[in-house]
Amino acid sequence: MRVAILGAGSLGTIVGAYLSAGGVNIELIDTYQAHVDALNQTGAKVVGTTEFAAPVKAVIPDHKSGKYDLVLLLTKQLYNDVVLQELLPFLNEDSVVCSLQNGIPEQNVAAIVGEQRVIAGSVEFGATFIEPGVSRLTTEYTQFKNYAFQIGELNGEMTERIQRIQSVLELVGGTHVSDNLVGTKWSKLLINNAFSGLSAALNGEYGDILDHETAITSAVHIADETIKAGHAADVTFAKMGGFDIASLELHSEQDIPGRIQTFRMVMEPSRLLKASMLQDLEKKRKTEIKYINGVVPDIARDKGIPTPFNDLVVQLVQAAEEAQSVPDFDTNIQAFEKLLRMQKVM
Repeated sequence: MRVAILGAGSLGTIVGAYLSAGGVNIELIDTYQAHVDALNQTGAKVVGTTEFAAPVKAVIPDHKSGKYDLVLLLTKQLYNDVVLQELLPFLNEDSVVCSLQNGIPEQNVAAIVGEQRVIAGSVEFGATFIEPGVSRLTTEYTQFKNYAFQIGELNGEMTERIQRIQSVLELVGGTHVSDNLVGTKWSKLLINNAFSGLSAALNGEYGDILDHETAITSAVHIADETIKAGHAADVTFAKMGGFDIASLELHSEQDIPGRIQTFRMVMEPSRLLKASMLQDLEKKRKTEIKYINGVVPDIARDKGIPTPFNDLVVQLVQAAEEAQSVPDFDTNIQAFEKLLRMQKVM
């Protein structure tokens, strides 16, 4: 099996190192020339909760060659239309593209490469890019080796190819096949909407959201909008760590204090996290906000479901993108305070 990692950044460097060490014929594809050069010259190095290195082959996108049997898609969704069109000549009829991106990109990916080629995937570990050729594993090593990925067919079936891909990814870490991978990705989308989106919109860590009454109340409303949109799209939300994500839906205003308490308990271990979208704003880069919080309004609009909180997150993050600046917490929190007051009047 010939494998490509399309978008070999922080996560892809780690995946590439372990697959290469496992004897897989793999090519890491990335636009960052200095990173590609370092990978080829000194190998892929993993630091952090473990120390590991392996020689790898890396190329820039213009130097792709041959045909790939499996492509692990780790680029940002911003670039899907371009990178997937460019990938088509390098796919066989039975090649597989495993979407490992944030959000729920599968429909868009399938529209370009063909639905029969697509399986869904979810990365269950964290990493940070350190320098060309080097990535830091931030997840505890035992957890990483036990639970690195979830993958699944879009229709939930257990197939021979999903088992074959599972055996490849097991060389990296624990890979679990789900019969509701779409539900898993929606559950992760909900957390990203409520906390990554707010982290970017307010310029704060997750703990800043947990500790501020307006911010955490807004997170509850963002989660509720996401659940309602998902249900309208016939999504069955998957449990996360045994927790029923769909139970966060609001049925009345009286539910809000309980949902706040639940969020504060569930998200406490993640209080030091800062959204990658906020890091993008700090670097004056475009974010994936359209593919995170922006997914909910796109789906809800035709269903008559209001999504004012997700709308506001998108608006504030896009304003920061256009200004090439980072948001000010004290300024932007006022927009959420105003929205909450309006909700009470309604």
